[in-house]
Amino acid sequence: MTANNPSRQAPAETLRHELKYHISLGSAGILSSLLGNTLSIDENADQNGEYKIRSLYFDDALNSAMSDKIDGVKARHKYRIRIYNDSDRVIRLERKSKLGDYISKVSAPITRNLAEQIIAGDAYGLERLDHPLLQDLYRQMTLHLLRPAVIVDYVRKAFVHPAENTRVTLDQRLRTGLFSLDLFNPKIPTIPCLHEETVVLEIKYDRRFPAFIRPMVSSVPALRSAISKYTICRRFEFNL
Repeated sequence: MTANNPSRQAPAETLRHELKYHISLGSAGILSSLLGNTLSIDENADQNGEYKIRSLYFDDALNSAMSDKIDGVKARHKYRIRIYNDSDRVIRLERKSKLGDYISKVSAPITRNLAEQIIAGDAYGLERLDHPLLQDLYRQMTLHLLRPAVIVDYVRKAFVHPAENTRVTLDQRLRTGLFSLDLFNPKIPTIPCLHEETVVLEIKYDRRFPAFIRPMVSSVPALRSAISKYTICRRFEFNL
């Protein structure tokens, strides 16, 4: 059993569908217009309907998160610290679990001091904090030597609808942090990992994809793919 097997998790987590596609920048513009007429823009977006996401992903001493993805292991999970728009105002520790086409995510707000402690590889006191995710992170850091692995940057436009808790996102300008783990430094050098005309379309929903949204998504050419921004960025750095 690797450190990334979600079956280790004691609490039950809500599973959601997650589908991913590559689409062109032009198709993303068309889809954005269609979705904007029916769905709501994410409340955190700027005047252009976008926001920047930066995640620092973690992996263990065996690089299990990366190897399990490449090997097609169905049940796995990843840990990350995520910030938005290069700000430390909102910092989240997250564990994203994957089971085939289903996902679940557990999140905990953390302070910058705690984030920097975790990034430094210091697990001291995490087991005493009143959140199961932080206690689990303590076990991963001490037993499996979970440590920061790569920074992943991209710009997201997100559309939401209450029907089936549907979320459709368009992610572009995917970049990797070039071996830097300085999460809170907006000036670290980054380089693109996908062609600038490529956009990642992600669709998440609870049980059934709403029928009134499906034709909008189906109206543009899309190539379904088991896309992992984390793996793309790590493999890109390995190939430099």
